Amino acid sequence: MKISIILPTYCERENIGDLIDAIESVVQPLPWDIELVVVDDDSPDGTAELVMQRQPSALHSIRCYKRVGERGLASAIHYGIDRSGGEVIVVMDTDFNHDPCMIPQMVKLLEYYDLVIGSRFVMGGGMEDRRRYLYSLAYNLFVRAVLHLQVQDNLSGFFAIRRERLTELNQDHIFQGYGEYFIRLLYAARGAGYRMLEVPVFYILRRHGQSKSRFLSMLRDYTACVLSLRYRGWLQGSSWQKSPGP
Repeated sequence: MKISIILPTYCERENIGDLIDAIESVVQPLPWDIELVVVDDDSPDGTAELVMQRQPSALHSIRCYKRVGERGLASAIHYGIDRSGGEVIVVMDTDFNHDPCMIPQMVKLLEYYDLVIGSRFVMGGGMEDRRRYLYSLAYNLFVRAVLHLQVQDNLSGFFAIRRERLTELNQDHIFQGYGEYFIRLLYAARGAGYRMLEVPVFYILRRHGQSKSRFLSMLRDYTACVLSLRYRGWLQGSSWQKSPGP
């Protein structure tokens, strides 16, 4: 089985090498073909150049795409998925919020579920930053109340899904903006009747660099996304899935 791990980056030079090493150590004993797909939005710190200098190991291949003139977390993930070749897609952050040790478990659970989500808000999950944890928890309660989603962590962004299931959804609608794409993905997955499972993850503090998240703009964009899904009917009905060909 081939696994494509999508790693969107912007100014993560100090983290990306360690993350690739950590993923390699986790997947080493596994009988999988691992493909790492790094999508860098023209980082001025040389993130892409650092990745391009790395040699693929016997355990995995590394491909790095440097996008010039285009930025955005959601579109970077979509870009990487389109250029990957794995039967299974894993998407994760590159600042060590998402623990690579969870990858084998999440992929294995796809034998029974359509979408596996790394969650801070199920038993065993959490965050080292307590204040951020409480803010995220409160906002997740809002998302769940408005959209009637059963998922506890609608802002995770750490997930595994089989390609065949992802391609059944309208990815052009889903992968827009910043992290709010994940709310759309969950909403679409529920609309398509997908079986979803959350597994506990614990977010540690970022090792190096600064977060690219901007609280006020995120709050505005995420809330607009939630209200649009609830009241304007985005992605309703047959638009959850791709239109059939002729």
